[in-house]
Amino acid sequence: MAPQSLETKVESLEERVTRLEELPGRMDRFELQIVQFRTEVRDEFSALRETIRSGDDLLRHELVTLRLEMRSGDDETRRFMRVLFEEYIGRLRLIDEGKNPNT
Repeated sequence: MAPQSLETKVESLEERVTRLEELPGRMDRFELQIVQFRTEVRDEFSALRETIRSGDDLLRHELVTLRLEMRSGDDETRRFMRVLFEEYIGRLRLIDEGKNPNT
């Protein structure tokens, strides 16, 4: 690499110093954005908590309804499994009868 002239070095240093001088202002703006973000998040969580508190009865009702639907689905699944099992046993008997016609 060829050595830089004194003028090129000074210009490069001036550009770097200019960018460094802008850094505190940029950091201040960034800090402000973080503070605003924290405020927004805190406000949203407070609103969510209030919604949950005020909708407690509705939420409880929805959970009870969901549980009942799940139980109903479980019962239906069990009945279907019993039907499939009985069908499976019946087919095994037919296969066994075909192998042993005397039984």
